[in-house]
Amino acid sequence: MSKVINVLAERYASPAMKSIWSPEGRIVLEREFWIAVMKAQRDLGLDVPSEAIAAYESVKGSVNLPSIAAREEVTKHDVKARIEEFNDLTATVGPKHEHIHKGLTSRDLTESVEQLQVLRALELVRLKAVACLKRLADAANDERDTVLAARTHNVAAQATTVGKRWAMFGEEFLLGLTRVERHIDDYAARGLKGAVGTQLDQLTLFGGDAGKVSDLEDRVIVHLGIKRGMNAVGQVYPRTLDFDTVSALVTLASGPSSFAKTLRIMAGHELASEGFLPGQTGSSAMPHKMNSRSCERLNGFHVILRGYLSMAADLAGDQWNEGDVSCSVVRRVMLPDAFYAIDGLLETFLTILNNMKVYRPVVEREAAHYMPFLLTTTVMMEAVKAGVGRETAHSLIKKHAVATSDDLRAGRISKNDLFERLERDGGLKLPKAKFDEILAVGSKEIGAAGKQVDVFVRTGDLWLAKYPEAAAIKPGRML
Repeated sequence: MSKVINVLAERYASPAMKSIWSPEGRIVLEREFWIAVMKAQRDLGLDVPSEAIAAYESVKGSVNLPSIAAREEVTKHDVKARIEEFNDLTATVGPKHEHIHKGLTSRDLTESVEQLQVLRALELVRLKAVACLKRLADAANDERDTVLAARTHNVAAQATTVGKRWAMFGEEFLLGLTRVERHIDDYAARGLKGAVGTQLDQLTLFGGDAGKVSDLEDRVIVHLGIKRGMNAVGQVYPRTLDFDTVSALVTLASGPSSFAKTLRIMAGHELASEGFLPGQTGSSAMPHKMNSRSCERLNGFHVILRGYLSMAADLAGDQWNEGDVSCSVVRRVMLPDAFYAIDGLLETFLTILNNMKVYRPVVEREAAHYMPFLLTTTVMMEAVKAGVGRETAHSLIKKHAVATSDDLRAGRISKNDLFERLERDGGLKLPKAKFDEILAVGSKEIGAAGKQVDVFVRTGDLWLAKYPEAAAIKPGRML
């Protein structure tokens, strides 16, 4: 029988992200967790022999998935199967031991390990996002002064710069990065709460010593690397925490998705491209095509993430009593795959940023074609300063702009002569010299665009200074 693969993991995710969520990696994390609990229990007075801990440590990396699966076929309980497997492995290095999972319920184990996986995955996502942010800031700086015909409602509006456009999408990306950072800082561990959240079994083990039970939980949370623990939870931690996790990933993905969609539009007008590698083929039928396939893929990842957010939303607020496992099948898919999707998205984003091109001559031609239209708000403000009513000026400019646009579209004229028409009309009370000045200055100095790019570039530098290891992040091989 052919092996069924996880497409997100095998085709798009990086080895580092797959390692966090792989079945083998998870089992090793579980075993390390059991060992950490045993060590803490021993230190707090329980009878856990040092040779037992040593035996468990010596075999924690021996992962036999078929053997565990065979046990689960019998027990119909995944955690019980893994307990039996780990205990029996100690018999391969000496006498068999049964010291793991004392006072624990399955959710003490699985919830804790899943939270550890989430936290490690979030930290990897943050690092890759910082790498993308820095590269986007560099791209914005490269095109800081490249004047572009900006569009609202996909219609030419005012002048901007390519760098300012990149910084605009970077600003949204920053919202997502900040959201991920805040979520990591606020992330809370469920801890060791027992079957229904009362810690009854741990209290029984320690003879009712609540101080030792609290100390045990604190040590476990330190092992997980999580900054704080939850207090009064049931068998499971609130699934709103999973919703916050996936929501943070969607927020992070949104800036790159808008960027990719706009780059696709720009590529269609030959203003820019995501790059085209040697040997790459855009179409099996049309040899000239150079599709924005990576941008399309990135937009697809955003759709996938929004789907997982819907799944997370359905679990939030759906807890019965102290907990149940109806969420289990959803979370087994949702959590790892959401991280595979954001990982693939960031890998793709970084690849695009490394390879994309801006075709300045085409950008300049388009800007020159639209420039009189792009400067109509400046003309209107100058007319107001000359004593013309704002609405009067607006109406007059609109009349001539529409006529000019119609003539250009019909081929009756080849050059945008809006300013000449406005000057001849005379209703704006502006001399030819003023129109010449508006055109000369307005086509070079684009409001606060340059300063906004500078602030964005400095922000990228600050994030890189905070996480310098991001500088070494390189995208992997992309299909």
